Amino acid sequence: MVENKVQEEVLYREAVAMGLDKDDTIVKRRMAQKLQFLAEDVAAAYEPGDAELEDWYAANADKFALPGRISFRQLYFSPDERGRQAYADAQAALATLTDQSVDTELAASFGDSFMLQNYYADRTPEQVAKEFGPVFAQAVFGAATGSWQGPVESGFGWHLVFVDSFVPGRQPAYAEVAPEVKTAWLAQQKVEAWRKAYDA
Repeated sequence: MVENKVQEEVLYREAVAMGLDKDDTIVKRRMAQKLQFLAEDVAAAYEPGDAELEDWYAANADKFALPGRISFRQLYFSPDERGRQAYADAQAALATLTDQSVDTELAASFGDSFMLQNYYADRTPEQVAKEFGPVFAQAVFGAATGSWQGPVESGFGWHLVFVDSFVPGRQPAYAEVAPEVKTAWLAQQKVEAWRKAYDA
């Protein structure tokens, strides 16, 4: 084992003396990685205090904002099945359902079969937009709770929506997200350390 290490060191020094480390892509890449790891290790060795982390959190609060959440039910009116009548049919259904609760048999009788769910619980704007598109998400998050609303357009067609509950977004106190703040702070320090090493 020791003999192998000695032999490796002798060969390494001989290779350097011969200039074999020059213009070698693999060697360059490995040295760059070692410098990056060294810079990151130095950055990670520093332990920030609560005051420093709180100040950093205040300057980066938007990264930790909690989005609003919504639970809603939807009835779908398909342009493929109804053509141009889809929107008018949705309006007519809304007029009929204005004073109806969400779970009535009458409500269930409206709408067409749909590839997605009829009910979505505790969804963020991003999650709703991923399913139905940003226009639909914005409309649903602006809808009143406790009654049928619409028609609301998505990339699929027209919908009536019944919002069961809405929890507005909020900015959490530092104490609620302290571990996440420290993790994000350390990640930023590593990036900055690598950038300084690169610029040097």
